[in-house]
Amino acid sequence: MTTHAIFDRPMDAPAPQGYDQAIFGMGCYWGPERLFWQQPGIWLTEVGFAGGTTENPSYDQVCGGDTGHAEVVRVVYDRSLISYEQLLQLFWENHDPTQGDRQGDDVGSQYRSLIMTFSDSQRAAAEASKIDYGNRLAVEGFGKITTQIIDKAPFWPAHAEHQQYLEKHPDGHCGLKGTGVEASMPNPDPI
Repeated sequence: MTTHAIFDRPMDAPAPQGYDQAIFGMGCYWGPERLFWQQPGIWLTEVGFAGGTTENPSYDQVCGGDTGHAEVVRVVYDRSLISYEQLLQLFWENHDPTQGDRQGDDVGSQYRSLIMTFSDSQRAAAEASKIDYGNRLAVEGFGKITTQIIDKAPFWPAHAEHQQYLEKHPDGHCGLKGTGVEASMPNPDPI
Protein backbone atom coordinates (compact mmCIF):
# COMPACT_ATOMS: atom_id res chain seq x y z
CA MET A 1 0.00 0.00 0.00
CA THR A 2 1.44 3.32 -1.09
CA THR A 3 1.07 6.37 1.16
CA HIS A 4 0.79 9.92 -0.20
CA ALA A 5 4.07 11.74 0.45
CA ILE A 6 2.33 15.04 1.30
CA PHE A 7 -0.97 14.06 2.90
CA ASP A 8 0.22 10.85 4.61
CA ARG A 9 -2.89 8.85 3.72
CA PRO A 10 -3.24 5.68 1.61
CA MET A 11 -3.30 6.44 -2.11
CA ASP A 12 -6.33 4.18 -2.53
CA ALA A 13 -8.28 5.71 0.38
CA PRO A 14 -11.91 6.40 -0.52
CA ALA A 15 -12.77 10.09 -0.69
CA PRO A 16 -14.71 11.37 2.33
CA GLN A 17 -18.39 12.21 2.03
CA GLY A 18 -18.90 15.60 0.37
CA TYR A 19 -15.64 15.51 -1.60
CA ASP A 20 -15.35 15.45 -5.38
CA GLN A 21 -12.68 14.46 -7.85
CA ALA A 22 -11.34 16.08 -10.98
CA ILE A 23 -8.83 14.91 -13.58
CA PHE A 24 -6.59 17.24 -15.60
CA GLY A 25 -3.92 16.64 -18.23
CA MET A 26 -1.47 19.55 -18.54
CA GLY A 27 1.63 17.95 -20.04
CA CYS A 28 4.10 16.07 -17.85
CA TYR A 29 2.09 15.16 -14.77
CA TRP A 30 4.71 15.92 -12.11
CA GLY A 31 4.30 19.71 -12.16
CA PRO A 32 0.49 19.69 -12.21
CA GLU A 33 0.40 17.28 -9.28
CA ARG A 34 2.56 19.65 -7.19
CA LEU A 35 0.48 22.66 -8.29
CA PHE A 36 -2.70 21.00 -7.02
CA TRP A 37 -1.35 19.50 -3.79
CA GLN A 38 -0.25 23.02 -2.77
CA GLN A 39 -3.84 24.35 -2.88
CA PRO A 40 -6.07 24.62 0.20
CA GLY A 41 -8.91 22.11 0.17
CA ILE A 42 -7.05 19.38 -1.71
CA TRP A 43 -7.34 16.03 0.05
CA LEU A 44 -5.37 13.79 -2.34
CA THR A 45 -3.49 13.97 -5.64
CA GLU A 46 -2.47 11.06 -7.83
CA VAL A 47 -0.74 10.93 -11.19
CA GLY A 48 -1.72 8.47 -13.87
CA PHE A 49 -3.14 8.01 -17.34
CA ALA A 50 -6.56 8.67 -18.91
CA GLY A 51 -8.22 9.08 -22.26
CA GLY A 52 -6.70 6.02 -23.96
CA THR A 53 -7.69 2.56 -25.10
CA THR A 54 -5.24 0.17 -23.38
CA GLU A 55 -6.17 -1.22 -19.97
CA ASN A 56 -3.72 -0.51 -17.16
CA PRO A 57 -0.93 0.84 -19.39
CA SER A 58 2.64 1.15 -18.21
CA TYR A 59 4.53 4.44 -18.34
CA ASP A 60 6.69 3.04 -21.17
CA GLN A 61 3.61 2.04 -23.18
CA VAL A 62 2.08 5.51 -22.77
CA CYS A 63 5.37 7.18 -23.75
CA GLY A 64 5.47 4.96 -26.82
CA GLY A 65 2.34 6.78 -28.01
CA ASP A 66 0.33 3.67 -28.89
CA THR A 67 -2.19 3.62 -26.02
CA GLY A 68 -3.85 7.00 -26.64
CA HIS A 69 -3.51 8.03 -23.00
CA ALA A 70 -2.62 11.44 -21.63
CA GLU A 71 -0.55 11.97 -18.49
CA VAL A 72 -3.02 13.33 -15.93
CA VAL A 73 -3.41 14.21 -12.27
CA ARG A 74 -6.43 13.09 -10.27
CA VAL A 75 -7.43 15.62 -7.63
CA VAL A 76 -9.73 14.79 -4.71
CA TYR A 77 -10.96 18.02 -3.15
CA ASP A 78 -13.27 19.44 -0.52
CA ARG A 79 -15.76 21.49 -2.51
CA SER A 80 -16.55 23.59 0.57
CA LEU A 81 -12.94 24.86 0.52
CA ILE A 82 -12.08 24.96 -3.19
CA SER A 83 -14.52 24.97 -6.09
CA TYR A 84 -14.31 23.13 -9.38
CA GLU A 85 -14.20 26.55 -11.06
CA GLN A 86 -11.10 27.44 -9.04
CA LEU A 87 -9.48 24.17 -10.17
CA LEU A 88 -10.34 25.05 -13.78
CA GLN A 89 -8.73 28.47 -13.34
CA LEU A 90 -5.51 26.79 -12.12
CA PHE A 91 -5.72 24.37 -15.05
CA TRP A 92 -6.06 27.06 -17.72
CA GLU A 93 -3.49 29.48 -16.27
CA ASN A 94 -0.69 26.96 -15.67
CA HIS A 95 -0.18 25.38 -19.08
CA ASP A 96 -0.62 26.33 -22.74
CA PRO A 97 -3.83 24.64 -23.95
CA THR A 98 -3.18 25.62 -27.59
CA GLN A 99 -0.20 23.35 -28.26
CA GLY A 100 -1.93 20.12 -29.37
CA ASP A 101 0.17 17.04 -28.63
CA ARG A 102 2.86 18.80 -26.63
CA GLN A 103 3.74 21.11 -23.77
CA GLY A 104 6.90 23.05 -24.48
CA ASP A 105 9.76 20.62 -25.09
CA ASP A 106 7.63 17.59 -24.15
CA VAL A 107 6.22 16.23 -27.41
CA GLY A 108 3.72 13.41 -27.89
CA SER A 109 -0.01 12.74 -27.46
CA GLN A 110 0.55 11.84 -23.79
CA TYR A 111 1.32 15.54 -23.17
CA ARG A 112 -1.95 16.86 -24.62
CA SER A 113 -4.32 19.07 -22.67
CA LEU A 114 -7.27 17.12 -21.26
CA ILE A 115 -10.13 17.50 -18.79
CA MET A 116 -12.09 14.46 -17.63
CA THR A 117 -15.46 15.36 -16.12
CA PHE A 118 -17.43 13.36 -13.56
CA SER A 119 -20.83 15.09 -13.72
CA ASP A 120 -23.01 17.22 -15.95
CA SER A 121 -22.15 20.27 -13.85
CA GLN A 122 -18.39 19.66 -14.24
CA ARG A 123 -18.81 19.24 -18.00
CA ALA A 124 -20.86 22.44 -18.27
CA ALA A 125 -18.28 24.37 -16.22
CA ALA A 126 -15.39 22.95 -18.26
CA GLU A 127 -17.06 23.74 -21.61
CA ALA A 128 -17.98 27.29 -20.52
CA SER A 129 -14.49 27.98 -19.19
CA LYS A 130 -12.92 26.62 -22.39
CA ILE A 131 -14.98 29.05 -24.49
CA ASP A 132 -14.20 31.97 -22.18
CA TYR A 133 -10.48 31.21 -21.99
CA GLY A 134 -10.33 30.62 -25.74
CA ASN A 135 -11.71 34.12 -26.28
CA ARG A 136 -9.18 35.59 -23.84
CA LEU A 137 -6.32 33.76 -25.59
CA ALA A 138 -7.50 34.90 -29.04
CA VAL A 139 -7.44 38.54 -27.92
CA GLU A 140 -3.78 38.01 -26.91
CA GLY A 141 -2.87 36.41 -30.26
CA PHE A 142 -2.85 32.74 -29.25
CA GLY A 143 -4.25 29.98 -31.44
CA LYS A 144 -7.29 27.79 -30.84
CA ILE A 145 -7.54 25.72 -27.65
CA THR A 146 -6.88 22.04 -28.33
CA THR A 147 -7.96 20.80 -24.88
CA GLN A 148 -9.98 17.60 -25.02
CA ILE A 149 -12.97 17.42 -22.62
CA ILE A 150 -14.09 13.85 -22.00
CA ASP A 151 -16.65 12.17 -19.77
CA LYS A 152 -15.71 9.81 -16.95
CA ALA A 153 -13.53 6.97 -18.21
CA PRO A 154 -10.91 4.69 -16.64
CA PHE A 155 -8.06 6.34 -14.74
CA TRP A 156 -4.94 4.21 -14.42
CA PRO A 157 -2.54 5.20 -11.62
CA ALA A 158 1.13 5.56 -12.53
CA HIS A 159 3.64 3.48 -10.58
CA ALA A 160 4.59 4.52 -7.05
CA GLU A 161 7.92 6.09 -8.04
CA HIS A 162 6.07 8.75 -10.07
CA GLN A 163 3.60 9.70 -7.32
CA GLN A 164 4.52 13.05 -5.69
CA TYR A 165 7.71 12.92 -7.75
CA LEU A 166 8.67 16.57 -7.22
CA GLU A 167 8.40 16.15 -3.44
CA LYS A 168 10.87 13.26 -3.62
CA HIS A 169 13.02 14.94 -6.32
CA PRO A 170 12.65 18.73 -5.86
CA ASP A 171 14.92 19.47 -8.83
CA GLY A 172 13.06 17.06 -11.12
CA HIS A 173 11.57 18.05 -14.47
CA CYS A 174 8.61 20.42 -14.30
CA GLY A 175 7.32 21.60 -17.66
CA LEU A 176 4.52 23.78 -16.29
CA LYS A 177 4.41 27.10 -18.09
CA GLY A 178 1.27 29.12 -18.62
CA THR A 179 0.51 31.62 -21.34
CA GLY A 180 0.37 34.59 -18.96
CA VAL A 181 -3.30 35.11 -19.84
CA GLU A 182 -5.62 35.16 -16.83
CA ALA A 183 -8.67 32.91 -16.73
CA SER A 184 -11.88 34.34 -15.35
CA MET A 185 -13.71 33.16 -12.29
CA PRO A 186 -17.50 33.11 -12.66
CA ASN A 187 -19.39 35.48 -10.41
CA PRO A 188 -21.06 33.60 -7.57
CA ASP A 189 -24.83 33.41 -7.78
CA PRO A 190 -26.48 36.25 -5.87
CA ILE A 191 -28.13 35.10 -2.67
